[in-house]
Amino acid sequence: MGSITEVYSSVCKELKLRTNRYILEVLQETEGKTGDITLKLTGNDRLRKVEKVTNKDALALSRTLRDNDSVTGLDLRYNCITDEGAEHLADLLQENVCLRSLDLMCNDIQTDGAEYIAKSLTSNEALLSLRLTGNKIGNRGAMHLASMLQRNSTLQELDMADSDLILDLASNRIEDDGALYLSQAIALPTCNLKALSIPSNNIATVGLVSLSRAMQANNTLTHIYIWGNRLEEPVCQAFSDLLSSGRLSSEQTDVCVYEVDGCVCLAEVFHGLKRHYYWTPSYGQNGNPASNAALALTNTQLHLNSSHTP
Repeated sequence: MGSITEVYSSVCKELKLRTNRYILEVLQETEGKTGDITLKLTGNDRLRKVEKVTNKDALALSRTLRDNDSVTGLDLRYNCITDEGAEHLADLLQENVCLRSLDLMCNDIQTDGAEYIAKSLTSNEALLSLRLTGNKIGNRGAMHLASMLQRNSTLQELDMADSDLILDLASNRIEDDGALYLSQAIALPTCNLKALSIPSNNIATVGLVSLSRAMQANNTLTHIYIWGNRLEEPVCQAFSDLLSSGRLSSEQTDVCVYEVDGCVCLAEVFHGLKRHYYWTPSYGQNGNPASNAALALTNTQLHLNSSHTP
């Protein structure tokens, strides 16, 4: 087998696809590198001349990487990937046993795309981190992912913020129904999910209290981010109990507790996974351990590079 650049060029020729110069440039930079490699193909990188990744590019990448054992991270944020491209990436997840991190933040993936990825992860034992923030997977998409969590015992970090679904992981409009499905999956003893990010999903008391109870049933989930939902009094009390009991660390969530006239309330704090939406250190971890929560979830050397994100 030739170099990764040669494999990519050969795949494009075989499939009669135009070579994406941006992808080619990033692949060339990996030549000669050893250890775990993250391909950073973000569509909003202002330091490069970017050619956004399309569905056809996702197909070419899937074929290029399916037998590759060096690339452990694939960062495809802010591109033009739809359900079609998600299906190609799902095929990659079924065939590649080395990919540990997949970031699809802010593409145009909807319910079908979430289903493709969820199905591929029912048999995948390698991927540790999946980010779907800012897509449109909806309620049904969240249901598919919740169903996947009942069978997948490997995935540790799931981020669906801003994903426009009615059960989302951060801004996906997952609402109570989606949160209930996630709660059921999290409560199972086989669920090894360590971090869940669901800000701005229009989740109310039923869904959020259910998630707090799921955390009591399964001690594996250590990080949860809920700000931007409907934090009514029962929710505030439930998360206050989690924090005061020590079940949830203040460094591993995005809310803190305060009282007004005897009423328990929650305020937003800036911690952990949420910080990675905006900034991640390019050269190792930041001095504040809370800002490295996502990196600390695994004992691998995988670097989830999210630098230059606005």
